[in-house]
Amino acid sequence: MKNRRHERILKLINEHSIETQEELLKYLRSSGFDVTQATVSRDIKELRLLKTMTHDGRYKYTAGVSNIVDIKNNFQSLFGNSVTSVDYAGNLVVIKTSTGMAQAVCVGFDTMKFDSILGSIAGDDTIFVACRSNEAAQSLAAELKKYNG
Repeated sequence: MKNRRHERILKLINEHSIETQEELLKYLRSSGFDVTQATVSRDIKELRLLKTMTHDGRYKYTAGVSNIVDIKNNFQSLFGNSVTSVDYAGNLVVIKTSTGMAQAVCVGFDTMKFDSILGSIAGDDTIFVACRSNEAAQSLAAELKKYNG
């Protein structure tokens, strides 16, 4: 069932400009999949979907690519266009985004596979990143601020 759902998600994002998890959820349900928001969120992470900018300046889900240069460029673009601030406290990095963009940035962030990160969690406009140490959080925050201009 999961493989069928993943195949359907990839087909849907190729056929439609899906901008939000809610839209993807509706498309999946109309395709006969009984899914929850949590399932869709996990699927997005597992498929390593990214939000990329379309020609008209909107964002849509796209399938992740294995080429690290493309991944880094997509992440930098998404990060630069969506993140409003980066700060840290102790071993946590707090990333603030435009409303509705935190999950997309977080997926891209997770795809980058930073060594100093234990895990991340996203809400609507805020991402919390747990680092291995206070120093790692400080270093990561400084690196991320470079992406943000």
